[in-house]
Amino acid sequence: MLRPVSVTGDPTPPAGPTPPAGPVSEPPPPSLPAPPPFSPPQSSPSSPSPPSSRWRRRVVAGGAAMALMLAGGGTGALVVDRFTAPASSVTRTTAAAPVSAATIDSLATVVAVVSPSIVTVEVTGARESSLGSGVILDTDGLVLTNQHVVDSGGQVDVTLSDGRTAPATVVAQDATADLALLRATGLSGLTPATLGSDSTLTVGDTVLAFGSPLGLAGTVTSGIVSALHRSVDDLSGLVQTDAAINHGNSGGALVDTAGRVVGINVAIATTGEDEGSVGLGFAIPVDTVRQVVARLTAS
Repeated sequence: MLRPVSVTGDPTPPAGPTPPAGPVSEPPPPSLPAPPPFSPPQSSPSSPSPPSSRWRRRVVAGGAAMALMLAGGGTGALVVDRFTAPASSVTRTTAAAPVSAATIDSLATVVAVVSPSIVTVEVTGARESSLGSGVILDTDGLVLTNQHVVDSGGQVDVTLSDGRTAPATVVAQDATADLALLRATGLSGLTPATLGSDSTLTVGDTVLAFGSPLGLAGTVTSGIVSALHRSVDDLSGLVQTDAAINHGNSGGALVDTAGRVVGINVAIATTGEDEGSVGLGFAIPVDTVRQVVARLTAS
């Protein structure tokens, strides 16, 4: 469980000794001392403990998502949400032609390489509809997304980056890992995403988040890996990022600067007062994704 952290500021420097009485000679010109070596600030033993915060989880789905977030949340409480977005009209975008991974030398090139492998996932049910994102795993329409994107049931459709839409079925799912596999029908010749490895990730690495936040298909945001091995609710080992992640990003890809998927976006932390990104997003690490996909496809 993540805990709020109290940050102690720099202590006030003690007053210098009282100068002796008597005549004072003209002081020499001041010199600038070398800065002391950095050490983390230490909390004083007498400092009060930070007030406890109670974590609450809400699984966000369909039209109830916004109402839940707007209605809840105590002051200062940190809320973790797994998030889909209400189904709505989706802005279609056309991705640039894929570029060889060997030529990647800018974030724009990464976007050109990865965008054809990202889809919008829309679920239309009798009582509610929701929208998330997905990642293409093979040329014939196998798509990975979060289980909470599709757990409400209903008609599932995926929309490619070039605007084509196809119906899909849920072929396997793992609620514990919050991952699901879809099979889109009538599609071929698709561009599968390239999966990376947990071992390539370091705190401070630049990453991009792909998906359809708030129904805006083809959206890309950038940030860094801000922490590793986070535990949120029943998920552990998560990648934390400050790349902007919002409702509808669930199931989309977190990608490194080599164009490799290093995580699947799954949750966002909020204060309970702000429903948007506050720079604390979480993704399922790619090694976990590999293991779950291998098990689901073998069953």
